[in-house]
Amino acid sequence: MSTSSGLPPSITVSSHDMDRLEAMLDSPAVGQTPAALALAQELNRATVVAPDAMPEGTVMMHSRVECEDELQNEKHVLTLVYPREANVEQGKVSILAPVGTALLGLSVGQSMDWDAPGGRKLRLRVTAVHNPNS
Repeated sequence: MSTSSGLPPSITVSSHDMDRLEAMLDSPAVGQTPAALALAQELNRATVVAPDAMPEGTVMMHSRVECEDELQNEKHVLTLVYPREANVEQGKVSILAPVGTALLGLSVGQSMDWDAPGGRKLRLRVTAVHNPNS
C-alpha cells in the first residue's frame, strides 16, 4: 500500500481496536498468514490513541467507509469488520482482506493505492467515515 507520494499514509488506531486486533493476530489460526503479517506491519506503524481521543473521520473497526476509486471513478461503501463478520454482499470487508488492512486508520481525504484481485489497480480515497458510536 502506498499513497501517491510513494509513502504510506499515516494511520491512527484506537487502543481498543489495537488490543482486539493484536489478540486476533496472536491466535494460532491467524498468526502467521500473509494477511496477518501485513496487518501486523500496519499496526506497528500506527499512532495509538484512547478511543475517546480518536480524530473525527478516522476509519476504525466497524466504521462504515465511503470511498471513491479515483482511477475508475467508482464509489464504494464498505464496513470494516473482523473476519467472522465479513460478508461481501453486505459490503462488510474483513480487516484481513488487503483493502481492509489498507483502510484501517485512514482519515477522510487520504487515499491509498491498492491492487484488487485480478491485478486491477485502484486508488481509493476516503470521502466519509461513519463510526459506530458517533
